[in-house]
Amino acid sequence: MYYALKISGRLKNEKVIVPSVGWVTTIAPAIQFGFEPIMCEADSETFAPALNHFEDLIKKHDPGSVALVHVLGVPAQMDEMMALREKYGFFMMEDTCAAIGARYKNKLCGSFGDMGSFSFYFGHQMSTIEGGMVSSSDKHLNDCLLMLRSHGWSKDLDRSTHRELVAEHDVDDFSSPFVFYEAGFNLRSTDLNAFIGISQLQKMEWIHSRREENHHRYLSHLKNILRFQKPPEGSRVCTIHCGALAADNEQRRVIVKALVDNGIETRIFSAGNLGLHPFWYKRYGKASFPMADQIHHTGFFLPNHPSLSLEDVDFICSVVKGAVIAR
Repeated sequence: MYYALKISGRLKNEKVIVPSVGWVTTIAPAIQFGFEPIMCEADSETFAPALNHFEDLIKKHDPGSVALVHVLGVPAQMDEMMALREKYGFFMMEDTCAAIGARYKNKLCGSFGDMGSFSFYFGHQMSTIEGGMVSSSDKHLNDCLLMLRSHGWSKDLDRSTHRELVAEHDVDDFSSPFVFYEAGFNLRSTDLNAFIGISQLQKMEWIHSRREENHHRYLSHLKNILRFQKPPEGSRVCTIHCGALAADNEQRRVIVKALVDNGIETRIFSAGNLGLHPFWYKRYGKASFPMADQIHHTGFFLPNHPSLSLEDVDFICSVVKGAVIAR
């Protein structure tokens, strides 16, 4: 998505607002391709970029683009985000890698921005073992993506656009299938990966329903003990894990130990505040924000998967409760 914007010729500048809470690959390509990333605080409810800080940064820096993440499958506040996009005129890269199937007011996450990314890593809602997808309703950006995924050639474009490039660059039509118009990559899915992914589309509604049911079961048991994300009204969550915040770092350690002792997989909340990781602060200094720091120091994951039954979730919750009481 970053490189498609870079070669599109449509960016007013290469400043980009990036989230403090998400995953490193939401930010790393900006650094790799020479963008100027500007980090934003996390929202206290959704953990996506905080609207007030987000707008303050836009007013100050006038970025050409923003990277918006739906954290763990909880939709961001998209009405407000789209209003800011309309007001300030930036390109929106929508990171939906951990939110396949999540909806904001009955519209699928990943379909709001200029481009949306999806991860098919094996631990996510659906999988091709590895890999992912980018979607776009913007033809020019879509054409850029199609060329970039396959070496930079035009073979995957519609015939009219292909012929326009051939004519513009005065290419011998005999050689045209193997002319490289951009410095592209080789990121095409294999047939086997695609087959695995396509077969899962038939059970996506079941996957979404089970993950949503488990997520709400966690909240019903633990909402008075732990802090959870609060999705916007009318949205549908589809989480890869159920993220939770403990009261403090020590309580998190106690809970995590109890989970591990009972054979329950867990880990810290995503990567916490990415502004506190060496890849960021070695370049830009530490980026510390109240909400993002709280997620960094107290956040952890509770497992969610369609194969987990409600009884499994109940047991996991009992372990958490026992750990909190014992402390």
